[in-house]
Amino acid sequence: MAAPEVAPQFGAELKDAFKPVNNWVSNGISWLEEIQQFYRERSVIEKEYASKLTALCKKYYDRKAKKISPLSVGDHPAMTPGSLESASLTTWTTQLSAVEAHAAERDKFGTDLLVQVAEPLKHAAVQYEELRKCHVDFHAKLEKEKEASFSELKKVKGKYDGACQEVESRRKKMESAFDHSKNKAQTVYQQQILEMNNVKNTYLISISVTNKLKERFYHEYVPELLDGLQDLNETRVSRLNALWSLAAQLEKQSLGKSSDHMTNLINEIPRNQPHLDSLMFLRHNVTQLQEPAPLGFEPSPVWHDDDALVTDEAAKVFLRNLLSKSKTQVRELRVESDQKRRDVEGAKRIRQSIQQGRDNRNEVDVVRSIFFMQEALHEIERKRLTAEVETSTIITVVGDLSLGAKNHNFKSQTFKIPTNCDLCGERIWGLSAKGFDCRDCGYTCHSKCEMKVPAECPGEQTKEEKKKLKVERQEQANAAPAVDLGPTSASSTAPSLARQDTMNSLSSGYAVSANRSLSNVGTQESVAELPSPSAPAPAAPAPAAAPKPAVKRNRILAPPPAQYISSPPAELPATTSKSNDREPRGKMLYPYQSTGADEVTVVDGENVVVIEPDDGSGWMRVRSESSGEGLVPASYVDVLPAQTPPSASSGAGRPGSTYSNSSASLAGSTAAAAAKRVGPAVAPRRGAKKLQYVEALYDYEARSDMEWSMSEGDRFVLITRDSGDGWADVERGGQTKSVPANYIQEV
Repeated sequence: MAAPEVAPQFGAELKDAFKPVNNWVSNGISWLEEIQQFYRERSVIEKEYASKLTALCKKYYDRKAKKISPLSVGDHPAMTPGSLESASLTTWTTQLSAVEAHAAERDKFGTDLLVQVAEPLKHAAVQYEELRKCHVDFHAKLEKEKEASFSELKKVKGKYDGACQEVESRRKKMESAFDHSKNKAQTVYQQQILEMNNVKNTYLISISVTNKLKERFYHEYVPELLDGLQDLNETRVSRLNALWSLAAQLEKQSLGKSSDHMTNLINEIPRNQPHLDSLMFLRHNVTQLQEPAPLGFEPSPVWHDDDALVTDEAAKVFLRNLLSKSKTQVRELRVESDQKRRDVEGAKRIRQSIQQGRDNRNEVDVVRSIFFMQEALHEIERKRLTAEVETSTIITVVGDLSLGAKNHNFKSQTFKIPTNCDLCGERIWGLSAKGFDCRDCGYTCHSKCEMKVPAECPGEQTKEEKKKLKVERQEQANAAPAVDLGPTSASSTAPSLARQDTMNSLSSGYAVSANRSLSNVGTQESVAELPSPSAPAPAAPAPAAAPKPAVKRNRILAPPPAQYISSPPAELPATTSKSNDREPRGKMLYPYQSTGADEVTVVDGENVVVIEPDDGSGWMRVRSESSGEGLVPASYVDVLPAQTPPSASSGAGRPGSTYSNSSASLAGSTAAAAAKRVGPAVAPRRGAKKLQYVEALYDYEARSDMEWSMSEGDRFVLITRDSGDGWADVERGGQTKSVPANYIQEV
């Protein structure tokens, strides 16, 4: 057996041949079981001297003959092995011949074989098999990561196709939209194009990352595993050589008469260099690497595009934020990677010292720790590679956008009070809603909007400056972006798409409950001429009410204001005392006949004084001029708002209240008025379920007969919570209408 000049490297030569290498190493480790089994059996048979020993050697000659190919060149070699035997098999043959030549053995020799050879072989086989399984598990993980990368790329491709499909859908909706909703459809179409561009950029970046990971898989990760398996097999051979030498020494000591045979065996064993078996296996298993072709951009079938990154201003904002985040990750991961690499090199030096006899630690434990440290290093390197590819891909196309950028100091935040996104202007809903806020300037945004926020942080601001910036940002967010899609077929200029216009056009067009209805009267031109309603400014700025979903119906046009006003009824007193003005009053919506001693009988339309408001039981205590004091159902009473005395500085006295003839105050029809004669079901006096009350946080002026006007502090019975459209249904005086969900709170 001539030693080659250069030891082979599986990682450099075999590339993606992990499975045959693993099977070959597994065969070698399994072979240790047979060797130690041989010594165990021999320890018993040696006492029966030559006849038994000769039969045993013949038995293992036969076994060896059956495993020449698997142990020399593997289970399925690429080249026909012929009658070749590996260096280890040749040494094993020499040992069997020596054993066959010495038929006399003593009891002590058999005992020494069992204790000093068989047991260490068994222990070594268990340890090497554990290390081999670690390599197998890690290779399976690498395979899973590769498939996950391809799967993730496929998902990103699907998202890109979906975004393209959504753009096409928005385009068709825009083309088929009516004039009054044309501008809104154009805005949605333009925004969807921007979103599609971001998804496309993500797809292109994912392609680069996946290609780079694929390259590392075939040229670095798998070759490293192959080198590890080769090293494991050679370590096994080294350990096997040591045990064979020990067995030979024991045999030499026990059988002085056969010293010549044992000396020959000792001289043969060191010639079995660990890399000789590897070299033979390598020569018979070299195959051509079948590496998959690089991945490329696949345009969507519904949106034909090229493989260039989108570099408009909106896309640059996204790319700048992604670039800043990736560059930060690269710096951090490089430091961590260098530290892990130093740890691995230190552990390898310890192993080298063990192999040279300068360290007494367990080499298997050190190899196991090296393997775990290399696995941790691999995770960090994979993340760093991803960040570097993202950085280089963006810089190659659009340059280093992060230069001069003033990034926000975002921190993940759970908003427990109503908060609007400073980018899109929409509400960050719910107590558990996650978003981000800048610790320096107070910029707030959704999690999904983080990467779209321009890097224009003004730096650390005071509390007052943050409030001022908040107002300015909300005004900018509420202003719809300009839409320029070229000339249209409309002959007139499209109306402005400001948020207040969309609110006015949508707030009266959505039916919240079955009681709402719309009449197909009025024209779009009339709607455009209506002024935007305004409510008194509250102490704290009220959040914007969510617009209701638009329906294709014409808006109800109100009659002239003069038709809403009529003289007060004659039975109302002209003047009241100051003390009576402060008492809450109400008006009976339905007649009620008392059914107990603590109740009172009242008639429809009678004015009453509220002594005790509803405590949640569905009843309230009132005082009637005709029937006295008692309980009535709360749903039968329309509690009137408290009267405010005129200001001394206002000059002339405030005129008396008037009654509205509109459909909102008179229920809209004769049939509705007739229905008031029969009251709703009365809540039980005892054991009734508590009603859920809400209180107005801000003033709000109704914009249709389907909404309640309310002042700060007004109370309502909650009927339906926010179902996702930003509105809630509440009841007062037996009527159910809608109010903005973010203008009320539960009490």
